[in-house]
Amino acid sequence: MTEVLLVATLAAPLALLVACFRRDWRARALALQWLAPIPGLVAGLVGLRGAPVALDLPALGFTLRLDPPGALLLAFAALLWIVVSAALWRGKAPDERFGLSWLLTMIGSLGVFIAGDLVSFYLLYALVSLPAYGLFAFSDNPEKKHAGATYMAFAIAGEAVLLLAFALLAADEIHGSVRIAEVMAALPSSPARGAIIALIVAGFGMKMGLIPFNGWMPLNYAAAPIPAAAILSGAGVKAGVIGLIRFLPLGVPLAGWGEALAALGFLTAFYGVAIGLTQQNPKTILAYSSISQMGVIAAALGLGLATGDLSAAGDMAFYGANHLLVKAALFLTIGALAARAAPLSGLTFVLAAALAYSLAGLPLTGGALAKLASKAQFVTGWPGFLAALSSIGSAMLMTHFLIRLAAPPAETVDETPTDLVRFWPALALGALVLPWFFAAHPFAALGFDKIWDGLWPIATGAALLFGWRHSGIGVLDVPAGDIIGLYERGFARLLALGPGFETADDWLRQWPAAGTAMLLIVLALLGAASG
Repeated sequence: MTEVLLVATLAAPLALLVACFRRDWRARALALQWLAPIPGLVAGLVGLRGAPVALDLPALGFTLRLDPPGALLLAFAALLWIVVSAALWRGKAPDERFGLSWLLTMIGSLGVFIAGDLVSFYLLYALVSLPAYGLFAFSDNPEKKHAGATYMAFAIAGEAVLLLAFALLAADEIHGSVRIAEVMAALPSSPARGAIIALIVAGFGMKMGLIPFNGWMPLNYAAAPIPAAAILSGAGVKAGVIGLIRFLPLGVPLAGWGEALAALGFLTAFYGVAIGLTQQNPKTILAYSSISQMGVIAAALGLGLATGDLSAAGDMAFYGANHLLVKAALFLTIGALAARAAPLSGLTFVLAAALAYSLAGLPLTGGALAKLASKAQFVTGWPGFLAALSSIGSAMLMTHFLIRLAAPPAETVDETPTDLVRFWPALALGALVLPWFFAAHPFAALGFDKIWDGLWPIATGAALLFGWRHSGIGVLDVPAGDIIGLYERGFARLLALGPGFETADDWLRQWPAAGTAMLLIVLALLGAASG
């Protein structure tokens, strides 16, 4: 049963993609995209409580694998794709270029959670990243074009870094296997272990927005229309999370590397808050909030790596799944309020505030359960202290977001489908409540001590934000994307490294899996561009 669902998770959207190659079928196929994630949703739900399942597909040379962390993220991602796709394509003729980019991104976003070998993971991870360019960058608007160019630069750089890491992983597997489980078993004894871990963190760190790879995210989210921003911030960025879960040797204590990743994660968490507080566009503020939240996940996985704690994988999958729903719902909140042209009041304010403060661990929301899941890593000492400061910072940033939510960007009115506006309260409630049905120990978050542990950082953060606003202390003028300007000024100097990149490319081509993966990516993108 599970094996059939695994195949169907990829087969359903791929069937629609094949249908798009016929022009007379294309519009209908794109309109039915909301059906394609259903097998992935069912597969995720079935795989949550069972043992890991692996399925070899010899004809394709791929292995599919589903375990509980991947199943949870798959289920939540599939649900998000269903809801947003149904609202996006209902009652109107789809834009073909946008629709094909949407479909390709969906294939990668669902498939990356069930990829069981290096080749399939690399291909599907590329499909999460590269086709997403078409969701916001095909525009005459200079800001959108700049955001698209920046996004592609980071996406391609991340793909190149991961290709090198995967080539090194494959080289160390003495039997020639490219299954993730087997290459990861060989990693702890590899002489290139340090280099591989560094490449893994850098490659997936670009997708997660860890510093210094964070600059693309604010530009991307500000440029993307509301449905695309909801998908990319929710499901898209979780490809980086599952990447770290899959390719960090969490079962082997590596104190040095783990503590270094934890330090990078906390630095990212605080950096995201600090720069986010200088922004005025609600979409940009949410982007910096995502940077901060991904930093928390990286810190927790780093601490798990330092102690060899395998449970960090499941805990951070739950944390990431909650963030997936809440962040998508917050982007939809911006669009819904702009379309309604209604101020924050009554139930609207309560729902928006609950969503926002859920990211800081608000009691009785899924965020409280996510915070509880992270406690295993942030128990005591400096990690516990920094985690508490991070919650306070998130509360400050989300208070700032709620204030700026009163003036959403004008263009968001036309970006948000009518159905998403109409059903926004239900979507917001779902994002708050749904994690309670998937938590391992939900009632543990209802104790008085846990409720107090969730309330005081939020109260402190909100008080600090209002105190700062009334203190007369000025705010730095930091452009969205912050350090992108430095990268752009230094880009010309990289041209001198061209011969070195050609040498590296010649070496990588000797790894057959790289050529296979790149060929498949090119074929998929050519299919999207046809007609």
